[in-house]
Amino acid sequence: MPEAFVLNRQNILERLGGDEEIYIMMLDMYLQDVDANCASLAAAIASGQAAEIRREAHTVKGLLATFSDDSGAAAAFVVEQQAKAGDLNGLAAAAATLETRMREVAVALAAARRTG
Repeated sequence: MPEAFVLNRQNILERLGGDEEIYIMMLDMYLQDVDANCASLAAAIASGQAAEIRREAHTVKGLLATFSDDSGAAAAFVVEQQAKAGDLNGLAAAAATLETRMREVAVALAAARRTG
């Protein structure tokens, strides 16, 4: 993922229909679940089961897309499609990159939550 995540609150709100309450709820849910989501992706990779990897990458793709992280969502999509094709080569490194990205997004969301 070449570009750093930049939180764009306006884009996120547009994706959520402008609903501030949903924005806060989604932000809080992401922050509460980021560790579990990272662990689930790592466990799927460790299992070597393409279907599990695809499912977890799909979840990550949706989470990152919710927060307008098009670059992160695109990287998750690549992992999802590669697993769907049954090609597990290099997915451990790709999953580690996605975990880093999910945590980067969490840092930005936590900062936004603190500042209101």
